[in-house]
Amino acid sequence: MYLKSALRAATAVSMIAASGAYAETITIATVNNGDMIRMQGYTDQFTEATGIDVEWVTLEENVLRQRVTTDITTKGGQFDIMTIGMYETPIWGANGWLVPLDDLSEEYDADDILPAMAGGLSHDGTLYAAPFYGESSMIMYRTDLMEQAGLDMPDAPTWEFVREAAAAMTDRENGINGICLRGKAGWGEGGALITAMSNSFGARWFDMDWKPQFHTQAWADTLTFYKGMMDESGPAGYATNGFNENLALFQQGKCGMWIDATVAASFVTNPDESTVADSVGFALAPDTGLGKRANWLWAWALAIPAGTQKEDSAKQFIEWATSKDYIELVAENEGWANVPPGARTSLYENPNYMDVPFAQMTLDSILSADPNDSTVEETPYVGVQFAAIPEFAGIATEVSQEFSAAYAGQQSVEEALEKAQALTTDAMEAAGY
Repeated sequence: MYLKSALRAATAVSMIAASGAYAETITIATVNNGDMIRMQGYTDQFTEATGIDVEWVTLEENVLRQRVTTDITTKGGQFDIMTIGMYETPIWGANGWLVPLDDLSEEYDADDILPAMAGGLSHDGTLYAAPFYGESSMIMYRTDLMEQAGLDMPDAPTWEFVREAAAAMTDRENGINGICLRGKAGWGEGGALITAMSNSFGARWFDMDWKPQFHTQAWADTLTFYKGMMDESGPAGYATNGFNENLALFQQGKCGMWIDATVAASFVTNPDESTVADSVGFALAPDTGLGKRANWLWAWALAIPAGTQKEDSAKQFIEWATSKDYIELVAENEGWANVPPGARTSLYENPNYMDVPFAQMTLDSILSADPNDSTVEETPYVGVQFAAIPEFAGIATEVSQEFSAAYAGQQSVEEALEKAQALTTDAMEAAGY
């Protein structure tokens, strides 16, 4: 296995490092989530094997994005490895800002990376970032409330079924909302949910000429359905709820269903954190029969900025941290439910991991999301819950603000879509599209 062979192969290097003749430190910028913090705890094993020291710069997600974007666009050279996602990777790869990862070792087995993850972290077929963990989104639901409602959740439900079930499970007197969904403004918050949902209704952000498409019936249907269902069966103040708010509501037993990131499954099934841990089921995100489901695709991945003077050491670290052996290392110490999910095919061929109750549905959700074919009608962009162009983050944040205002009743769905169409058109024309 890679980790063991690396230990053997690096013996000579380690001896030189110990003598002081060779020593190198790489600097890594990363996000402050649980999986990345866990990885830092095992870094001493990498240093022991290779003689390469690691310095961490650990940041909150929004700050991380700002820091690494500024550094790579100005060629600041602060970092040898950056933690980035599926939005940045194809853009930065196309610009020549990242080192191609097309020469990873045979033992690393790059072909084992799940195709959906490799596709979203590539440009023109070349991998530019290696996934540390991957996710999609899926339905998490209360099996006890579904049974009480006299309904059976299909493995692949429609939006109409979800709305029916949400209404049947809603019990306002006892503080139970039939469904909890993100409504919070922000391209990565409510913007991600409504964009993924719109794919299943046949909508898209842009046509093949990069013309915004918010004036279409598909977008009107998406927002009207979302607002109607959430007004009927969602929690009060849903227009300002994001991932964390909905997670807390679900864990407290206040949601019948929640459609969100697959990585949340380990939180809602943890009896130390969730009051409903023993009654949670899983299903694919809904569709409307048009061939696309309402699930997104994301990965936190490790990439090397072009121009680093420590490319070889950076590649060694990436191979270690995203290897099959690293997964086994975490499983051995912390259990299979806590390994980084969603990155490698072999993980989902391991019977130990497939005993984890949410493993199969997570895989099915990831495999049903294709960043290169995410919409019913053809589009010029890559991405499921985003369009991988530099302008998207700013535009989508503004659009999501208009949508959230409609959810809150501050304007109509029609007004929100008119404003979205106008502001997106202005921004795209200003950018030269």
